[in-house]
Amino acid sequence: MIGVAGGNGKGRRENLRLTRYWGLIRSLVVYYRPPKRKQWVRFYRKLFSENALVFDIGAHVGSRTKFMRSTGARVVALEPQQPFAKFLRRFLPADVEFIEAAAGANETEAEMAVSSLNPTVSSLKTDFVSSANDSPGFERVNWDKKQKVKVTTLDALIESFGTPDYIKIDVEGYELEVLKGLTNPVKLLSIEFLPSLPSLTEAVLQRLVSLGEYEFNLTHGEKAEFKWENWQNLTELKTWMSSQPAKAKPSDIFARLISEN
Repeated sequence: MIGVAGGNGKGRRENLRLTRYWGLIRSLVVYYRPPKRKQWVRFYRKLFSENALVFDIGAHVGSRTKFMRSTGARVVALEPQQPFAKFLRRFLPADVEFIEAAAGANETEAEMAVSSLNPTVSSLKTDFVSSANDSPGFERVNWDKKQKVKVTTLDALIESFGTPDYIKIDVEGYELEVLKGLTNPVKLLSIEFLPSLPSLTEAVLQRLVSLGEYEFNLTHGEKAEFKWENWQNLTELKTWMSSQPAKAKPSDIFARLISEN
């Protein structure tokens, strides 16, 4: 593990820079494995049609963005965190609309807590960082720096690009703020569920059902298939959530607008 060593200011800055890029490399290794690409492209082709419009909120290293684009979908990808934003500008397909920003309740600027070695858990939600320190899976995570980021809203994105067929939201505890920036329901979206912090997801689901009537399914970790053959109602989903031990793997909860089926 690369640490932040003592010494002069130049040495500390160099170690921080190396730590940031080590986090990028780790993410590339994890999320760009060739078998995952085939599985996720197949999954997304069943989820939405060719030429669908999708938003990737929290694109990270852009793996899901590229997988969705491979289906023929038009993709708008948001990622505020460096060095990932710089990487995405260079390596995403030219026909992907990339925006170096986060999504939230209002168009503004905000401060992100960054974990250089574990950048997937960098977050704009300050109480997520404080509460996650004591949660299973986060014991060794250190949020070692802060970054000012631009924040836009889902409503602003819709005004610019149109209403999406699917929104993927993976923003480490900031999902509720993202959905506060959405006025009308969309056909399909997904959010991350952390079993060690269930109250975060419960608040998000409450916001979501205030927008429209939804049914639910989920995927475990990086496994590109739904858990249930039939979509579940909110009560059934919450029953499953309450049965999950704190140390269980994260899942992605998919919400599908019933009136659109």
